[in-house]
Amino acid sequence: MIIHQLIYSFLKAKGGSPEFFNLQARDAIGWMRRQGVKFASATTVLDIGCGFGDVGGEVARTGAQVTLSDDDSFVSPDYQHLPFRKFNLDRDDFATLGQYDVVICSNVLEHLPRPDRLLAAIPLLLKPGGRCYLSWTNWHSPWGGHEFSPFHYLGFHRGVRIWERVTKRQRQHNPGENLYYTTIGRTLRTLRANPALRIATMAPRYYPEFACLVHLPVVREFLTWNCAMLLARSEDAPR
Repeated sequence: MIIHQLIYSFLKAKGGSPEFFNLQARDAIGWMRRQGVKFASATTVLDIGCGFGDVGGEVARTGAQVTLSDDDSFVSPDYQHLPFRKFNLDRDDFATLGQYDVVICSNVLEHLPRPDRLLAAIPLLLKPGGRCYLSWTNWHSPWGGHEFSPFHYLGFHRGVRIWERVTKRQRQHNPGENLYYTTIGRTLRTLRANPALRIATMAPRYYPEFACLVHLPVVREFLTWNCAMLLARSEDAPR
């Protein structure tokens, strides 16, 4: 469980910091390993929607062959030596990216106007036996509104307006432009309706010890701060 460490780090730095993002990345890698994902010199990894490249960059320290990808390069200097593929998740052809042993999609889904397009493409990106790490912040979670949380509970747009009046601060996220309403329930229905995909396991990302929460409809939307899943092609995942 790292939720308390993340909150402390966020408050200490008054926002996201290298320490904050590295903690997230290392914890995600540890969880994947505990689920049986192996990182070796021959392991090919795609960090799609990589942002600063923290998760993929930390995976690269294991010796794996990591490719970073996003619609533009925001990669921090520590990871700029890694291969980078410019790719727009809303428009470009996923088949052009190739296939990988591990695909990482960390905190991307809530920023896509058409998240189903990415979810449908996951089987195309995986080699036989491959796994996809998918995590995102669902709207009704305590951090669903990102920097204007918990005002997001007052409404998708109203909450933002009230937050601005109260805090007098600028924000990075605009609902309907780069932050969208997502739920765990709908995402699960979309994934389960895809015959090419199977959910291997899922848990609250920052406190996986309470994995039971993600199996409780309605409750999970509010108590799962960030939902993490390990996905596999249907022929590879245990039923």
